[in-house]
Amino acid sequence: MKICKRCLLDELDEGGLYRTVQERIALLDESVKAEPSLYRERLKLCRECDHLTNGMCALCGCFVELRAAKKDMYCPDSVKKW
Repeated sequence: MKICKRCLLDELDEGGLYRTVQERIALLDESVKAEPSLYRERLKLCRECDHLTNGMCALCGCFVELRAAKKDMYCPDSVKKW
C-alpha cells in the first residue's frame, strides 16, 4: 500500500477499504449519524491534519470517515479540530 499523507480512503480505495467503511456507515442508526454537512466539514478538517495517513488517524488508529460519521465522536488531537 502506498503511503499518502492527508488522503482519505475514497482517494485510495486499496483493498476495498473505502467500500467496507461506507457499508459500515450505511448500517449506522440514523440517531447516531452526523448530518451530511457536519460530516463533510469534519472530513475537510481531517484532510488538513498532519495526523491523517492513508485514511487513518495516526493518533487513535480510526478510519476518519467512520469516526466523522458518528455525531457524538470528536477529533482525538489534544487541540480538537472538531
